[in-house]
Amino acid sequence: MTDMPAAQSYTMTARVLHWTTAILVLTNLPLGLVIAENWGGPLQDPLYNLHRSIGALVIPIILLRFAYRATHPAPPLPDDIPPLQQRAAHATHWALYALLIVQPFLGWIGTSAYPAPIVVFGLFQLPPLWWEDRDFSNEVLLVHSLVALAIAVLLAAHIGAALYHQFVRKDGILTRMTSG
Repeated sequence: MTDMPAAQSYTMTARVLHWTTAILVLTNLPLGLVIAENWGGPLQDPLYNLHRSIGALVIPIILLRFAYRATHPAPPLPDDIPPLQQRAAHATHWALYALLIVQPFLGWIGTSAYPAPIVVFGLFQLPPLWWEDRDFSNEVLLVHSLVALAIAVLLAAHIGAALYHQFVRKDGILTRMTSG
């Protein structure tokens, strides 16, 4: 098992979009847990604002990433990876795309119904997507929490698979997304 040739790597654009998304999501998941459990203390409101701002930023980035991926397919996986693992990799990637598109809109709708403003990094306010309805807000934000859990599980599988390829198989799969 050797490193993949450079031609099999992701493009620089794909790598930048991937790592930008990763940083935002891996910041927002624990931040969401902190605010949901009211662990923020005197920083609770600024942490909510940061969580909402990052969520708002995820929307255009994930939509751009999805559009880019639709027009620039991922390099093929090596033929020696069993078909079941290849299908699992594809399913995990597409499930992450779907959930990362849905998740910030759930947060936006739930916050709108609460109602609470979404001021993006103190620069501008997003318009509400729903009218005030606290019961509906609670339900949507519960789904938002469950989707966050699903994203966390998929990310753990994705990261675990990347590390498996890097340190066990030593097949260059991780290198395709780190250095090309």
